[in-house]
Amino acid sequence: MIATRMPPRPAAAGNKRMPADESIIEPAADDEFLISRALEAAPAGVFRAWTEPSLMAGWWGPHTFTNPICEIDLRPGGAWRIVMRGPEGEEYPIKGIYRDIAIGERLVFTMDCSEHPAGWHEAVTAHGGRPSANAAGEMVSLVTFDPAGSGTSLTIRTRFETPAIREAMLAMGMTGGWSQSLDGLEKLLTSRERIGLE
Repeated sequence: MIATRMPPRPAAAGNKRMPADESIIEPAADDEFLISRALEAAPAGVFRAWTEPSLMAGWWGPHTFTNPICEIDLRPGGAWRIVMRGPEGEEYPIKGIYRDIAIGERLVFTMDCSEHPAGWHEAVTAHGGRPSANAAGEMVSLVTFDPAGSGTSLTIRTRFETPAIREAMLAMGMTGGWSQSLDGLEKLLTSRERIGLE
């Protein structure tokens, strides 16, 4: 296992609960985004939903998107890739590398949106992202799966290369996108007996 856990960062004041769901936007440093959700499934099952391609493809992304491609090589140094397809057929691939894996406990991985459509990169740049072929840069996410009663407290911490990129991603709807993804995850987990999750 590669010891690359993201170190703790100083927190800003104030939590914000999203009104439309049970996502909680946590205090974070100015180059980070934190979101959490309480889920009624054991950590092992939630971890599987993040690491088995057929399961992850069933919940990742906004409500109106599908994921025709989901590939996972679950090992430190292994690659992952998912292709989100919008309702009009445009595709938004995301790829990355796993940096740290603790089965049932945490994942650390990079996120690279360089294969997104040019118009997306132009919009990120217009909102303050860096002007380049990969306007959002490389993001690093730490996902933790903590036991909470009979369920799981899921927390996602994403670090950006600069505070300006974080602000650009927020302006483009990152909060809503993650909240909708977690809605999908929660829906998948409610059918966990059918799909063999704990």
